[in-house]
Amino acid sequence: LSRPPPADAGSSTVGSCGRRAYAPPAERKRFYQNVSISQGEGGFEINLDHRKLKTPQAKLFTVPSEALAIAVATEWDSQKDTIKFYTMHLTTLCNTALDNPTQRNKTQLIRAAVKFLETDTVCYRVEEPPALAELQKNEWDPVVAWVEKRYNVTIGSSTSILGPNIPASTKETFVSHLASYNMWALQGIEFVITQLKSLILSMSLIDRHITVEKAVLLSRLEEEYQIRRWGNVEWAHDYDLCELRARTAAGTLFVHLCSESSTVKHKLLQD
Repeated sequence: LSRPPPADAGSSTVGSCGRRAYAPPAERKRFYQNVSISQGEGGFEINLDHRKLKTPQAKLFTVPSEALAIAVATEWDSQKDTIKFYTMHLTTLCNTALDNPTQRNKTQLIRAAVKFLETDTVCYRVEEPPALAELQKNEWDPVVAWVEKRYNVTIGSSTSILGPNIPASTKETFVSHLASYNMWALQGIEFVITQLKSLILSMSLIDRHITVEKAVLLSRLEEEYQIRRWGNVEWAHDYDLCELRARTAAGTLFVHLCSESSTVKHKLLQD
């Protein structure tokens, strides 16, 4: 990062067409002592000492709720000698919502989320081996059934490589439901769906029907089955699992905090 503080909440590069494109940010030495939040005209801001946090596109980092601001501030305060941007999932989601680097509108976000139904993890089943087929039926069927009842839709499953034939009415029901969320929450929903490769698991999680741990386990059901059967590289599996849980939990929290209208008491980073 070449620009001195006010600090960027991440990094970006400029492509050949001149448009900023997000790139994985490098680590950076921590340059601040204290983190706080304050309320501005556009919402809640993050202060690193006396400097205002900025997005990679140099916009003022402003979030819509006090609770979200506290959560983001906690991410920054938790950094040690080095700022590891790749651990700051809430900050990254806020940057995406503020900068909108892909320049998508609400309709495009919703359509992208609903499109995951066509390749939803829990809709694709195996016939062999029988033990895995039984595991998928026992673990995935109850979640699919709950979503079908909750949203009054038909989803089903298939052992065909083409997957199930999702009715148009089911897609439209989810389009209508997702339209009730604001743009910030939709960014979080798409993030969760991308982690789990499943709209069904994501909505079950966001609706608080299943936990983060359960959602992640169900999204990795076949992998976990193979690991139990053949073994694994322990540290790599554990790292991947923890990372997926962290990203999924952050995305779910982001959705809930962006959907909250209530505020929380100003109680930040107690000494």
